[in-house]
Amino acid sequence: MPKIIYIISKYSTVTLKIVPKNELVNSVGTKLESTPWILVTQDRINTFAECTGDNYFIHVDEEKAKETPLGGTIAHGLLTLSLLPYPMENFIAPENMVHGLNYGFDKVRFLAPVRSGKRVRLHADVLDIERKDENRFIFKIGVTVEIEGEKTPALIAEWMNLYITE
Repeated sequence: MPKIIYIISKYSTVTLKIVPKNELVNSVGTKLESTPWILVTQDRINTFAECTGDNYFIHVDEEKAKETPLGGTIAHGLLTLSLLPYPMENFIAPENMVHGLNYGFDKVRFLAPVRSGKRVRLHADVLDIERKDENRFIFKIGVTVEIEGEKTPALIAEWMNLYITE
């Protein structure tokens, strides 16, 4: 039976399922709990544009964007991708974890725009866990970002995370 710990920060509380290192392979195929709905506001889009310098009108000019086939502003694809670390309840982690680091992506596809004012949530599955050595594990997580009320997801990705243990 895995231990459960809670990570509490200024912004959220996350529940992690701590799994013994030699049992991690049994977690492959696990469907993780979806995140709560996340509102993608125009303010969030504008802040992201300021941070990245991507001020293309389809993201920040509400009047001009209304004249396009999209009918309004949309979130940057990279803004949507940046939501992946959003706290997922009951995420699996190896025992004695010291650090969890973004290791990159094997695949990212942006399938549908996220319009300003829409809500999204993340769904994830553990696709693979590779043991690099005694204290390093690479988790491959399949992620889908659902847009509320739409059939096509905003994006799908295979996200890699490196976990370092003691």
